[in-house]
Amino acid sequence: MKDFEKTHILSGTQQTTDREPEIQSLRPTHLCDYIGQSEAVETLKIAIQAAKQRDEALDHLLLYGPPGLGKTTMAHIIANEMESALTITAGPALVKGGDLIGLLTNLNRGDILFIDEIHRTPKTIEEFLYPAMEDFAVDFVSDKGLNARSMRLSLRQFALVGATTRVGLLSAPLRDRFGIHRSLDFYTDEDLVKITLRSAKLLNVAIDDESALELAKRSRGTPRIVNRLLKRVRDYAQVRTDGSINKATVEAALTLEGVDHVGLTDLDRRYLQTVIKYYKGGPVGIEAIAATLQEEADTLVDVVEPYLLKIGFVLRTSSGRKASSAAYQHLGTPVQAPLF
Repeated sequence: MKDFEKTHILSGTQQTTDREPEIQSLRPTHLCDYIGQSEAVETLKIAIQAAKQRDEALDHLLLYGPPGLGKTTMAHIIANEMESALTITAGPALVKGGDLIGLLTNLNRGDILFIDEIHRTPKTIEEFLYPAMEDFAVDFVSDKGLNARSMRLSLRQFALVGATTRVGLLSAPLRDRFGIHRSLDFYTDEDLVKITLRSAKLLNVAIDDESALELAKRSRGTPRIVNRLLKRVRDYAQVRTDGSINKATVEAALTLEGVDHVGLTDLDRRYLQTVIKYYKGGPVGIEAIAATLQEEADTLVDVVEPYLLKIGFVLRTSSGRKASSAAYQHLGTPVQAPLF
């Protein structure tokens, strides 16, 4: 994808600044501190308590949903709750079988292996995971030719936590080996307000409920984004005002960042304007939209569309994308006759 996805302030994808110690300190460390995703949290509480009572490793867990909703945070929490070590890697980082075998053999009983972007794990590596997840063993071939031998290496019991933004790209054999499947959905404004107030307290920033709600409304239902915007507003308040945050400060700071009152950026608005202006509201294929905007289709699918779909500004049909009446209203454009 283009560098845009890495720098876009409202992208749920993790950016370099999100790995700063200050942001990392905002992450909850236990389930009792986790805000939102109540069904997933309740499922995990039961599974963790049962596993600890039986003195077993937690069942393998698959977390899926848009970026920035807390999948990595959940993995850290699980390790803390299970009092186990956490090993973190990503699907694209596992290039050779030896990479995965090295990680698996270093796991102690009950440890957690977290694989982010697990849908991007190479097929050859994925096949090593099948026996590892089912039988806690890995099969590999030593030597070559006439001297080749198939060997099995036993592993200590561990729990694999896989995270993906595209569960549909996960192969069925791998997906079926996870005992627990949980989808993380966009957060409500109420939950984002709680997260904002908690983060502001940890950052030692003064903010009132009205300002927190304004931040929540512009954060696209994503905790990672609300924390990122809170930092930008804090900086603005520190430089331009007395350091405290009120609604006017939030509006001024985020207007400067190009974020409107419902959390849309310039690219979001250009996406909608393209569908409405050039294709009369659709339906239109994603490749045509990407070509018109001169952006990659993956950027639009992963970064732009999830939130537009969630708030009902875009409809995805079998014949392509369509702009809804709400999108026309937001842009102040009269509804046009469909192109087809």
